[in-house]
Amino acid sequence: MVFPDYPKRIFEASELSDGMLRFLALAGALLAYRLPPFVALNEPEASLHPDLLAPLARMIVKADERTQVWLVTHSERLADAVLDERGTKPHRVIKRQGATWIAGLKLSGNFEDGD
Repeated sequence: MVFPDYPKRIFEASELSDGMLRFLALAGALLAYRLPPFVALNEPEASLHPDLLAPLARMIVKADERTQVWLVTHSERLADAVLDERGTKPHRVIKRQGATWIAGLKLSGNFEDGD
């Protein structure tokens, strides 16, 4: 890997942070030439620097143009970045006293706000 500030220096994977390695792996998966029919991302923001969440959101939205993407996150910043990029409203999963439900989901399978 080469960084613009160090154009003549090649960095080995062992020199990169866990967050940078994770970001590169996510980039490879989300920007692949052939994507699978379904991509599930479980807390992809883990170990990432906050400044990488907007670029990650752009990659997620780009992948979503070519495949179905399921994103689970605890990061409101990432959810907001996806909303800014795509306009897709996140749905909150609520767990309370042993019960789990999705906020706004009706028995018909539709959401109260029409999403």
